[in-house]
Amino acid sequence: MGKTVPSERLIKNRKHFSESVMVSVAVSKTGKTKAHFIDEGTKVDGRYYRETLLQNCLLPDIGQLCGGEFVFQQDGAPSHREKLTVEFLQQNVPNFIEPSVWPPNSPNINPVDYAVWSALQQDVYRVPIVGLEDLKNRVRTCWASLDQQLINKAIDQWRPRLKTVVKVHEGHTEHMFTLLSCCMKFSLFYLDIYASTYFHLCFTTVI
Repeated sequence: MGKTVPSERLIKNRKHFSESVMVSVAVSKTGKTKAHFIDEGTKVDGRYYRETLLQNCLLPDIGQLCGGEFVFQQDGAPSHREKLTVEFLQQNVPNFIEPSVWPPNSPNINPVDYAVWSALQQDVYRVPIVGLEDLKNRVRTCWASLDQQLINKAIDQWRPRLKTVVKVHEGHTEHMFTLLSCCMKFSLFYLDIYASTYFHLCFTTVI
């Protein structure tokens, strides 16, 4: 007969459950918007992006922070490139960088993606997360206390990064030069450029 192993020495399988929140933000040198949580299970299609995230969340925040004159930058997500979204932005923001001149899959030239998000993530996970509401509260607290100087430094990198992207693609695609001329014009008053994105933060529960 085999030897009996005490129960406390048995290796027990533990179940892991991952939960996450999706957060939408925008930043500039004049300040940052609130952290807006996207409802669980929501598909961020063009309509939701326009009517909820832009119209009810980001644009009102930006208006309170900087007044009437600003440039809006977004990434190349499908909901951002939709014709109705472009028309909405043409009608509702003073200036924005249109999808036709913005390269797809380019987090290396969005300040939120290349600097701000990682700093927020580091702060959020500094202590263990014990539940979904705890995660949301941590995001709110860490976002509110995020140093504006960190955001400013990230935005200061924007113009040099644009030049690097154009140099790397020189001779390959003409629209990179259109991108540079467009963004350089906007960067003359980039204090009021609002870079926006949304991203996931998650935690794992072990039982």
